[in-house]
Amino acid sequence: MADPTAGTVLERGAIRLDERATGRDDAIARCGAVLVETGAVDPAYVDAMLEREQSISTYVGEGVAIPHSTLAGKEAVRRDALAVLRFPDGVDWGGEQVVVCVAIAARGDGPVAMPSELAQILPVP
Repeated sequence: MADPTAGTVLERGAIRLDERATGRDDAIARCGAVLVETGAVDPAYVDAMLEREQSISTYVGEGVAIPHSTLAGKEAVRRDALAVLRFPDGVDWGGEQVVVCVAIAARGDGPVAMPSELAQILPVP
């Protein structure tokens, strides 16, 4: 049966509730892999996500990180999309513990708009 959420920003297949990662970069790579698997981005987007994290942390507080790419990564985005990954064991994120990652792939001004919208609904101080 086809996924009724296919073609939406957050497809059912982009929600993973029992992920494991050896560290921050591994967690970001897992997030990027989900975006690739759902057809939202080309594999080059994952490198741009890792590059973003090297310049500024995407940790937003309360166990949540919102990994996304640098501006250069927009070229690898096929469509706007989110991926939500939960890491029950937690992931060390530069000294902070992350249990939920909301990965963003967006064209246009999406990377600016999506995090501000997410900040309104996530339990972040």
